[in-house]
Amino acid sequence: MNLSSLLEMILRFLLAVVLGAGIGFQRERAGKAAGLRTHILVSAGAGLFTLVSIYGFSGAVVDISRVAAGVVVGIGFIGAGVILRGQRQKEVAGLTTAATIWITAAVGLAAGAGMYVVSVIATAVAVGVLFLPKVRG
Repeated sequence: MNLSSLLEMILRFLLAVVLGAGIGFQRERAGKAAGLRTHILVSAGAGLFTLVSIYGFSGAVVDISRVAAGVVVGIGFIGAGVILRGQRQKEVAGLTTAATIWITAAVGLAAGAGMYVVSVIATAVAVGVLFLPKVRG
């Protein structure tokens, strides 16, 4: 591995960290349990898994998309654990938090894959959506 490849991996990983922090900062300010640290760790973990799948098995015949699929499934379980049902069984809480964890993992995967512009735009869209007012029916 040369210095250029190493720097590229570090850049991708740090981008995942920064973008996860961007989403997590909004959640932290909103007073949600899954805030800055959680979103940084989700994005960093997804980015690192992506980097390992791309660079960690050099010489082996592997399908790097399998790691991304595993991240999606794992994050689905975490997100499901965040969703709570209220006492009256009509209230559901945690859907937005579960969705932010989900998109944060996707952002980390994209950053780890070197999709810089897409990951930044996805983060901007996610943060923008989180600032939209709730619509009550």
